[in-house]
Amino acid sequence: MAMEAHDIEALIRATFPKAEITITDLAGDGNHYAATVVDESFRGLNRVQQQRAVYAALQGKMDGPNGELHALALTTKAPE
Repeated sequence: MAMEAHDIEALIRATFPKAEITITDLAGDGNHYAATVVDESFRGLNRVQQQRAVYAALQGKMDGPNGELHALALTTKAPE
Protein backbone atom coordinates (compact mmCIF):
# COMPACT_ATOMS: atom_id res chain seq x y z
CA MET A 1 0.00 0.00 0.00
CA ALA A 2 1.34 3.43 -0.94
CA MET A 3 2.14 6.08 1.65
CA GLU A 4 0.91 9.66 1.62
CA ALA A 5 3.35 12.58 1.81
CA HIS A 6 1.91 13.69 5.16
CA ASP A 7 2.54 10.19 6.61
CA ILE A 8 6.19 10.34 5.55
CA GLU A 9 6.53 13.81 7.05
CA ALA A 10 4.92 12.69 10.31
CA LEU A 11 7.38 9.81 10.69
CA ILE A 12 10.36 12.08 10.06
CA ARG A 13 8.97 14.85 12.28
CA ALA A 14 8.61 12.43 15.20
CA THR A 15 12.41 12.08 15.24
CA PHE A 16 13.27 15.59 14.01
CA PRO A 17 10.55 17.84 15.52
CA LYS A 18 12.24 21.14 14.62
CA ALA A 19 13.34 20.15 11.11
CA GLU A 20 12.41 21.90 7.91
CA ILE A 21 10.87 19.05 5.91
CA THR A 22 9.70 19.10 2.30
CA ILE A 23 8.13 16.01 0.73
CA THR A 24 7.45 15.83 -3.02
CA ASP A 25 5.58 13.04 -4.84
CA LEU A 26 7.84 12.68 -7.88
CA ALA A 27 5.64 10.52 -10.09
CA GLY A 28 2.20 11.29 -8.69
CA ASP A 29 1.79 7.63 -7.83
CA GLY A 30 2.33 7.69 -4.06
CA ASN A 31 5.37 5.42 -4.42
CA HIS A 32 8.23 7.67 -5.55
CA TYR A 33 9.01 10.59 -3.29
CA ALA A 34 11.76 13.10 -2.69
CA ALA A 35 12.39 14.50 0.78
CA THR A 36 14.54 17.36 1.95
CA VAL A 37 15.27 17.44 5.66
CA VAL A 38 17.16 20.35 7.19
CA ASP A 39 17.93 19.94 10.88
CA GLU A 40 20.48 21.26 13.34
CA SER A 41 21.17 17.72 14.59
CA PHE A 42 22.89 17.01 11.26
CA ARG A 43 25.66 19.51 11.98
CA GLY A 44 28.99 17.69 12.14
CA LEU A 45 27.60 14.49 10.61
CA ASN A 46 28.55 13.34 7.14
CA ARG A 47 25.82 12.86 4.54
CA VAL A 48 25.66 9.08 5.05
CA GLN A 49 25.13 9.52 8.79
CA GLN A 50 22.44 12.13 8.19
CA GLN A 51 20.58 9.94 5.73
CA ARG A 52 20.82 6.85 7.93
CA ALA A 53 19.18 8.86 10.73
CA VAL A 54 16.29 9.82 8.45
CA TYR A 55 15.86 6.27 7.14
CA ALA A 56 15.78 5.03 10.76
CA ALA A 57 12.99 7.54 11.44
CA LEU A 58 10.93 5.83 8.73
CA GLN A 59 10.61 2.82 11.04
CA GLY A 60 11.10 0.14 8.41
CA LYS A 61 8.52 1.51 5.95
CA MET A 62 11.09 1.07 3.12
CA ASP A 63 12.23 -2.40 4.13
CA GLY A 64 11.96 -5.21 1.64
CA PRO A 65 9.85 -5.65 -1.47
CA ASN A 66 6.63 -5.23 0.52
CA GLY A 67 7.61 -1.93 2.15
CA GLU A 68 4.96 0.78 2.13
CA LEU A 69 7.40 3.30 0.67
CA HIS A 70 9.00 2.19 -2.58
CA ALA A 71 11.49 4.99 -3.31
CA LEU A 72 12.71 8.09 -1.51
CA ALA A 73 15.30 10.46 -2.95
CA LEU A 74 16.73 12.05 0.16
CA THR A 75 18.55 15.34 0.66
CA THR A 76 19.75 16.19 4.16
CA LYS A 77 21.75 19.07 5.60
CA ALA A 78 22.23 21.29 8.61
CA PRO A 79 20.79 24.81 8.45
CA GLU A 80 23.06 27.45 6.94
